[in-house]
Amino acid sequence: MAKDVAKTGNEAMAEAMRQINPDVVAAYPITPATEVVMIFAKYVADGLVSTEYVAVESEHSAMSACVGASAAGGRVMTGTSSQGLVYMFEILPIAAALRLPIVMCEVNRAISGPINIHCDHSDTMAARDFGWIQIFSENSQEAYDSLIQAIRIAEDPRVSLPTMVTTDGFIISHCLDRITILEDSEVQDFIGKSRKAEVELLNVDKPVSIGAIDLQDYYFEHRVQIAEAIKNSKKVIQEVADEFAKKFGRQYGFIEEYKLADADVAIVALGSTCGTAKVVIDELRSKGVKAGMLKIRLFRPFPAEEIIKALSNVKALAILDRSDTWSGQGGHVFTEIRSAMYEVKNKPKMINYIYGLGGREITKEHLHQVFADLGKIDSKPLYNYLGVRE
Repeated sequence: MAKDVAKTGNEAMAEAMRQINPDVVAAYPITPATEVVMIFAKYVADGLVSTEYVAVESEHSAMSACVGASAAGGRVMTGTSSQGLVYMFEILPIAAALRLPIVMCEVNRAISGPINIHCDHSDTMAARDFGWIQIFSENSQEAYDSLIQAIRIAEDPRVSLPTMVTTDGFIISHCLDRITILEDSEVQDFIGKSRKAEVELLNVDKPVSIGAIDLQDYYFEHRVQIAEAIKNSKKVIQEVADEFAKKFGRQYGFIEEYKLADADVAIVALGSTCGTAKVVIDELRSKGVKAGMLKIRLFRPFPAEEIIKALSNVKALAILDRSDTWSGQGGHVFTEIRSAMYEVKNKPKMINYIYGLGGREITKEHLHQVFADLGKIDSKPLYNYLGVRE
C-alpha cells in the first residue's frame, strides 16, 4: 500500500532506484547529485538490492561502464550533474547510437565557469541533441514517479533509448517534500523483468561487434534511425504515463496546462519554477487577470504539436529559460517554441527571459514583473535577462 513520507529530491530518486533494483549502477559523485548514488550505495552495502555497484574514477568512466553493462543486457542506471554530465559527453551519443536503455538521474546544475554548484539548466540543455529522452521534474514526487516510468520507456523495444530524469539542484535535490511512495512489489510489477537484449555482448555462441566504425556508406542512415526512434517514443511515453495513472492515480503528460484554457497572458517554464509560477497566477486571477502557464515536462522528444495546441488562444507569451545560448536567437526553450509556432497564423506575441543562472533566485516579484511586461509587450525587447544586476 502506498504511503506518504518526507524525502528530499535526492532521497526520492534513490528510493526509486532501490525499488527498481537495477542490475548495474556505475557512478562518480558530484554535487548536488552526490546523495543519489551515495544513498543507493548504502542500499547495496546493506544488501537491500542485488545491484552490482561500480565505483569508477570519473563520470566518463561511469558512462562507459554503463554502456558496457547495458550492451551486455543489463538494466543499468547512473546519476550525475553539471561538469559530471559534461565529462560524459563523449559517451552520451554513443549510448543513444547503440540504442541502450540506460536511465540517468540528472540533477540540474550550472556549468562552470565561473565555478558554481547551484541550479540552472545549462547542463541538461547542452546535452539536448545527444539522442537522450529528457524529462523535467517540478518536485520530488514527479522525480520519483518519472524515474519509475523511465525504466519502462527506455526499455520498450519500440524505443530502446537512454533516458534522463532531471531535478533542480538544491531547490529540489536537497529540500524536503512530502511524497507518496509505492510498495516495492508495485514498482516491480510495473517495470517488469529486465529486458532481453536483441544483441548480447557476452553471448559467446553468437559473437558480435558493437560500436564498429561507420563511414559514409551507412552513418547517415543510422543517425536518421535515432531521430525516428526518439520521435516515435512519444507514443510509448504517453502509454506508460496512462498506465501509471490508471494504477496509481497520478497522471503525467508531455506538458501541463495551468489555468491556460482562457488565459490572455501566459508563461512557459520548466522544473521547480513552475511551482512558484502557480502561486503568482492564482494571485493574478484573484485580481481579474487572465494569466496561465504551460509547463514543459518532456523536452526531448520536443512536444511541438501539443504546445502549439495549448497556446493557440494566448495573446501574449513569455518563455522562461534557465539557460542561455550565448548570442543565439534566445534561450533553448524560446528558440524551440518560436520555431514550432512559426507557421501558426494567430500565434501569440512572444518574448524571452533568461533567468536564474547559477542558482539566482526567481521570486514571486520577478514573475509578477513578467506578467506586467506582457501587458505592454509591444514596447519590450524580444530578449531579456530577468533578475540580473545591471
